[in-house]
Amino acid sequence: MNHEMTPMERTLTALRHDEPDRVPTFLNLTMHGAKIQGIPIKKYFSDPDAIVKGQLALGKKFGNDCYNAFTYSAAEAETFGAETIFYEDGPPNAGRPVIGSFSDIDSLEVPEIDNTRSMMVTIEATKKLKKEVGEDVPIIGVVISPFSLPIMQMGFENYLELMYSDPARLRALMKVNREFEVDYANRQIEAGATVIMYLDPVSSPTILPREKFVETGFGVAQKSISSIKAPVIIHFASGRFLPIVDKVIEMGVIGVGVSNEEDLGAVKTACGDKLALVGNLNGLQMPTWTEKDVEAQVKDAISKAAAGGGYVLSDNHGEIPYQVPEDVLGWITASCRKYGKY
Repeated sequence: MNHEMTPMERTLTALRHDEPDRVPTFLNLTMHGAKIQGIPIKKYFSDPDAIVKGQLALGKKFGNDCYNAFTYSAAEAETFGAETIFYEDGPPNAGRPVIGSFSDIDSLEVPEIDNTRSMMVTIEATKKLKKEVGEDVPIIGVVISPFSLPIMQMGFENYLELMYSDPARLRALMKVNREFEVDYANRQIEAGATVIMYLDPVSSPTILPREKFVETGFGVAQKSISSIKAPVIIHFASGRFLPIVDKVIEMGVIGVGVSNEEDLGAVKTACGDKLALVGNLNGLQMPTWTEKDVEAQVKDAISKAAAGGGYVLSDNHGEIPYQVPEDVLGWITASCRKYGKY
């Protein structure tokens, strides 16, 4: 490459399976936007201006190749009436499930996004970020897949029981969730998101057998993704996907988040030029990494996945833990600049 690309040019080139000036680095920093401003996570996630200020500050400090207006997954459960439990140093969680019995699904309606402040914060922050960065930096939109949302709506065990015992109500729940999540994705795109990260941990073979996924989650993903009006990257939030890689390719996504439990070289071979890879640095280990650890991890990932394009260096989960020190974040981007040139 004869010139330094903008983050947008770099990312789009890599996603097209061409080689940019260097490997793009996606630091999925959500809670660090609060940390860098010295404000509580709850306050940060309630204020679009704070999110924009935090994202711009993080981008300037670490040279990140993307911005992210995502707040927390439980915001999507809030829209259905759930409460959110906040923590000082970690992601908020959904409280008591809103679907207490399977029969509650019969009266479930698609909620209005405009009536839920936590959802509108993300949309407003996305608009403000887009106004600030224009076409220079990609903005990542995020949705929970309709197939994974029920973990927060009804609890994991109850959802598995529904999946195996009441297919009619499962279909009814998926219809409501699909309409809701597709609308939310497209609202983020209208606000300025470049690409949608579609979080679908339940579809991973880490959680669900391949046969059950093919019978259930695969069709939900196909229908949902085909209705989203921007490129989609599917992410299994630390879950594996190689046993279903053929079905993921059929979904119509442009890329996939890779778990640290899977070897990037094997994933690269399996995906070829069909899927771009995003990952797979171990976020849980990051808080204790030394500079030498970071260099070794980044160098290894790039050596396995970067050749020929189609690779974005990132964490394995889709969100970097609050406990990861700023030094580590800086070392990651510095190492990518050192070893990520083609």
